[in-house]
Amino acid sequence: MSDVLTARTADVLGEEAAYLLDHECTTIPKESLYLPGADFVDRVWLGSDRKPRVLGSMQQLFNTGRLGGTGYLSILPVDQGIEHGAGASFAKNPAYFDPEKIVELAIEGGCNAVASTFGVLGAVARKYTHRIPFILKFNHNELLTYPNTYDQILFAQIEDAYEMGCVGVGATVYFGSADSNRQLQEVSEAFSVAHELGMTTILWCYVRNSAFNQNGVNHESSADLTGQANHLGVTIEADIIKQKQPEQNGGLKAMNMGASSYGKLDDRMFTELSSDHPIDLTRYQVANCYMGRCGLINSGGGSGQNDLQQAVRTAVINKRAGGMGLISGRKAFQKPLREGVEILNAIQDVYLDDDVTIA
Repeated sequence: MSDVLTARTADVLGEEAAYLLDHECTTIPKESLYLPGADFVDRVWLGSDRKPRVLGSMQQLFNTGRLGGTGYLSILPVDQGIEHGAGASFAKNPAYFDPEKIVELAIEGGCNAVASTFGVLGAVARKYTHRIPFILKFNHNELLTYPNTYDQILFAQIEDAYEMGCVGVGATVYFGSADSNRQLQEVSEAFSVAHELGMTTILWCYVRNSAFNQNGVNHESSADLTGQANHLGVTIEADIIKQKQPEQNGGLKAMNMGASSYGKLDDRMFTELSSDHPIDLTRYQVANCYMGRCGLINSGGGSGQNDLQQAVRTAVINKRAGGMGLISGRKAFQKPLREGVEILNAIQDVYLDDDVTIA
């Protein structure tokens, strides 16, 4: 079975198959990492300050879906109705205006959990919270304010998630933005309440500022800046970090050209702790999540051409870097149900394949 999965993965990756499947990381060694596994909660979290009920919520998350019992996660996130506009998000597949269709996709797709808004989850909570773990995303950036702004604001209370039966809560911080300090403080307080009530916490650690676009390169996706965002995220006790997969490195260098001064850096971040290979860049993100103690799940990105290939590519990079899984939404829900399930299952197959190893 594993050989069949590996052959299918290689076929989907095409010309990049050997580049991604045969790479060996010589930067941060895999032996330094806390890697996902069936015993992850006992092995990594048992000695922490997380309450028994939080550990139970984590275990419920890890025990659900096609990846149940592996230590890996496949989560369906659908908050784009707010973040990207409902019409723009659901025009390709209007069925997903209905909250029930979102949850059904997560179940049919074999996901560990569904992450969505207060309204979406609340509309179907009594029917589905016992069937699949719910994660309430409690802050959002909405696009109806004129002119458009980019600020994560609260849409729900943590007690709402608890009463609904959620196993976890999620939030976004736009690190680097003018409002990031306020967002960080709000989310830190909310995560503390969530842990007190027995829920696990996931932070969308996004880097956002137009100043990070230097010489035509958008360093919002650079390994050094996203890695530091991850490190700030785990500092406020996010149990799991959601992050965009890095596309390059050197954001700090770019922000320190000429007379400008920003942050602090050490050249070894670029020469010893990483390389230009996508697995090594993602390994640096994992290292900033306390060497994997807090799991790194990468986002799946938008829907477009070659969605299946891009989803499998992202999963292979994440797994081989030492990550914990993928949180992929638009590639799945902006398609008919069967095609969406196919993409979710293809992602999960990467994590089920023992021959896709840690680099």
